Amino acid sequence: MSPLDPGGYDRVVVAFSGGKDSLAALLHLLDLGVRIERIELHHHEVDGPSDTYMDWPITPAYVAAVAAHLGLPLYRSWREGGFRREMDRDGTPTAPVLFDTPDGRLGRAGGAGPAGVRGRFPQVSADLSVRWCSPALKIDVLAAAIRGQARFETGCTLVVTGERAEESPARARYRPFERHRTSCGRRTVDHWRPLLAWNEASVWARIGAAALRPHPAYSLGWSRLSCRCCIFGSPAQWATIRALYPAAFAVIADREARTGRTIQHRASVVALADRALPYPAALAQLELAAMAAGREWTLPVIEPNWSLPAGAFGEAAGPT
Repeated sequence: MSPLDPGGYDRVVVAFSGGKDSLAALLHLLDLGVRIERIELHHHEVDGPSDTYMDWPITPAYVAAVAAHLGLPLYRSWREGGFRREMDRDGTPTAPVLFDTPDGRLGRAGGAGPAGVRGRFPQVSADLSVRWCSPALKIDVLAAAIRGQARFETGCTLVVTGERAEESPARARYRPFERHRTSCGRRTVDHWRPLLAWNEASVWARIGAAALRPHPAYSLGWSRLSCRCCIFGSPAQWATIRALYPAAFAVIADREARTGRTIQHRASVVALADRALPYPAALAQLELAAMAAGREWTLPVIEPNWSLPAGAFGEAAGPT
C-alpha cells in the first residue's frame, strides 16, 4: 500500500488536535474519497479530562463538535493525571494511558516503566527528550492506545498527522510516509503526513472552502493551536493570557516563582508578558474568549460568512 491510496486501509486514524493542520488533513482525506466509515479521530487530552492546567479548556468540546458534524467517531486518550502529574513525577513511573474504545469502555495501557524525576516544565527545544510534553502527552499516548487494542492487530491501519515542513527545519526533515512506531509482527500500521509540502495558505483555503469554523484560539489571535499555556508562547500570547485568563496565568507564574524554574530559559512568563501587548482581536472578542475558557461548545461548526481568523499568518509561536 502507498499513501496515494489511503482508502485501501481498513482504518485511518487521524491524530486530531483541533488545529488547522489536523483539520485540513482530515478534509484532504475526504477529498481523496476515503470512506467515512473507515476514518476515526483520536484526540489527546493533554491535561486529562478533569484538569485545565496547560491546554485550552474548550478544545475537547470543539473537536467533539467537529466530529459530530462530519459523522466521525472520536476517541479520546490521555496520560492519567495529565500534564500536572507528569511534571510532578518524583521517583515514580510515568502514569498509564487511558483511552476510549469502540465498545464505550475505557482502556488502559502502560504505567509500569522505570521510576523517574521531572520537576520542571518541558524545555523549548526540538529535542523531545527535554521537550517531554510532545512524546509523553501526545505521541506516546496514541502509540499506547494502538498497542493496547487487539482490534489494530487485524487488517491494516494508516495513522495520519498534520505536520508541515514550513513550520520548522526539524519538521522539514520528516518523511511523508513511513512505518508507524507501533507497526510490528502482530500489526501493520503506516504513518502518513499528507500536508508536509503544504503551505499555510493552502491549509486555510481548504478550511475556508468547507466553511468550517476554526478553533477559537485562531480568532483570538493565535496562529497555531498548541496548549493555551504553551512552552513556546510568545510575549504577546503571555500578555493575552494574563489579560484574559489571569487565574491560568497565575498558576504558571506562581510555580515559576516558587521553584525558580521557568518555562523559557531566559525569562519568566511575567517578564515575557511585560514585553508585549495582548492581541487586539482577543480584547475585542471577550465573549468568545470566555467560551474558550469553558468546556461547552455553543457555536455552529459551519460559518456561512467564513473569513480568515485574526491569527492566520501570524507569529509562528509553537512546537518545532
